[in-house]
Amino acid sequence: MSEGISQPDQPQTLEGHAGDKDLFSKFDDIIAMRQGLLDSGVEDPFNLVMEKVLSPTRAICNGRETILLGTYNYMGMTFDPDVVEAGKQALADFGSGTTGSRVLNGTYQGHKDVEEALKDFYDMDHAMVFSTGYQANLGIISTIAGKGDYIVLDIDSHASIWDGCAMGNAEVVPFKHNDIEAMEKRLRRIPEDAGKLVILEGVYSMLGDVAPLKEMVAVAKKYGAMVLVDEAHSMGFIGEHGRGVVESADVIDDVDFIIGTFSKSVGTVGGFCVSNHPKFDIMRLVCRPYVFTASLPPSVVATACTSIRKLMHGSNKRAHLWENSKNLHKGLKDLGFQLGTDEPQSAIIAVIMPDLQQGAAMWEALIKNGLYVNLARPPATPANMTLLRCSLCAEHSEEEVGEILEIFEKSGKAVGII
Repeated sequence: MSEGISQPDQPQTLEGHAGDKDLFSKFDDIIAMRQGLLDSGVEDPFNLVMEKVLSPTRAICNGRETILLGTYNYMGMTFDPDVVEAGKQALADFGSGTTGSRVLNGTYQGHKDVEEALKDFYDMDHAMVFSTGYQANLGIISTIAGKGDYIVLDIDSHASIWDGCAMGNAEVVPFKHNDIEAMEKRLRRIPEDAGKLVILEGVYSMLGDVAPLKEMVAVAKKYGAMVLVDEAHSMGFIGEHGRGVVESADVIDDVDFIIGTFSKSVGTVGGFCVSNHPKFDIMRLVCRPYVFTASLPPSVVATACTSIRKLMHGSNKRAHLWENSKNLHKGLKDLGFQLGTDEPQSAIIAVIMPDLQQGAAMWEALIKNGLYVNLARPPATPANMTLLRCSLCAEHSEEEVGEILEIFEKSGKAVGII
């Protein structure tokens, strides 16, 4: 026995010594918030179970047939026959998984095929696929911006962006949401010879608002910064070819990196980065969340590849989704709901609730009346707002949008929101 280290006669209890710190105590406020909601009698909004998925727009949820308005399945590709068949064939031909990293045994033909599809979709020289969209941001940001570098980013950036900044240990300089002048002030103060990365999102997922990329990218380039744009919530939908806000703002050739995900418009799971930087391929050897993670299963990359190539010809779907967004936004506004944007800017429409308790009550009323949306709460939301976040699908029919508005009206009046 080492000198000075005593051994207890009896095993320690879970309570431990009186002075021990409970590592879970930091979550007490969240635990109390959740318990308070459950004690009020509402269904748990964070424990929804889909017993059966009927289509991209409908499912059996908690025993009820429900219209889905909170899935991010923007282009409705999850049940596309060609996409499903590609997954089945890859499962039969290559098995259920790779059991390895991309730099070892984890690169199958399908992984190269989906990267080629991404290069064609964006008309870019390089594409790199990750196992999730979260890992794409974590990996790219932490690898290209490290100690001594500066990252200038929107304060409302996604958690994966913030985590990538923390992992890379760069100096992080946030600015007020979508504020061009505030962004320029931050850049002006950074040493001229320092490495600089500006991170923006095309569509911000909480309010569904769009970044003024035209002006922001111009400012970033004025100060010699590289630019990364996360297009998770606009890929497939916004822009003539569905390349995102970078395309609609005509800055796609001016940004250095575009990050995206397969879990939204593409309809499966995975993440990616595309770039024209001539040295980009070295990322495959130096990016830890790429090197040290098992690669996506063959069936997943096959579905992603098929979906991406079909989205290249998805102009009709894009047009219909825009109509859905305009009609739902106008309908909710006319009913008297407070929305996150004055005009529809994306497939996300955020309905602002007075507080968490009324938001949870409204969420429950909607689900009981056959409509699922996302209940978003602080601290994930900007300005401590409680939101009912609606994400439309290109497969929602005009009739379904009308039904959604009827359910919102009925539920809103029952809860006293309108």
